[in-house]
This record gives sequence, C-alpha cells and structure tokens, in this order.
Amino acid sequence: MAEKQKPVYVLNGPNLNMLGLREPEIYGDLTLADIETVCRGEADRLGLLVDLRQSNHEGQLVHWVQEARESACGLVINAAAYSHTSVALLDALKLLDQPVIEVHLSNIYAREAFRHHSYPSQAADGVICGLGIKGYVMALEAIASMRP
Repeated sequence: MAEKQKPVYVLNGPNLNMLGLREPEIYGDLTLADIETVCRGEADRLGLLVDLRQSNHEGQLVHWVQEARESACGLVINAAAYSHTSVALLDALKLLDQPVIEVHLSNIYAREAFRHHSYPSQAADGVICGLGIKGYVMALEAIASMRP
C-alpha cells in the first residue's frame, strides 16, 4: 500500500489575519484568504497537498513546526513579527529535516532596522521577501523541487 502523501505546512504568524486592513500602504488590499486561495491553486498545479495555518501566538507556531517533523514534507513560514524576536521558533525550525522556505510579503530590508534580522532565516533553506503573494508561489515551487 502506498504511503499517504504528506502536506506542505504553510504557517503564517501574528497579524497576518488582519491583511487587507493592516498597513495598506505596505500590504495593499491583499487578505489572508487571498494567500490561501493562491497557495491551494499552486499546490494543485504542483501536485502537492497544503495545510494552511495562522496564529497570533508564538507557542502555537512552535508547536506546529514541531508537528511538521512527522506530518509534513516541507514548511513555508511567514513568522511575521516573530521573525525578529523568536529564538524559540528558530530552535524548533532547526529540528526539521524537511525543506524550509521563509517568506515575507514586504522587503524587510527596506523597512525599519529592527526588521533586518530574521531568526527563521538561520534555519531556512531559502528566503523570499518583498514579492508579495508571489513569494508563496515561489516557496511552494521551491519545496516541490526539493522533495525526494
């Protein structure tokens, strides 16, 4: 019997549930639902399953990353503000053997200085920032190309 295909976890951090309302001069009218729709479409195109999740809670994100060790074939993460503060998230990401791609909608290097450092980057196989929703598409393409 064939092994069940594992999904790619697509994890989104704090305040991304407020896209469409939050800082429209940076993020435009894009919503989290828009991101999820695009990710599902791209995953279908690539023959991947996706498991899309969002939390405003650091511990929940850490739990999901730990869960991904057994349950996912790859991880796309936009840790949002936790990118700049969470050593706990970095430590969890270091446990993964699966491909990890970090995504940021905006160019974090063109923003405030405190956003120029990202802890998840230290554990990621790749980082995509500043390309908006296209970053998620590229991240899923990267995961698909990195799978055994």
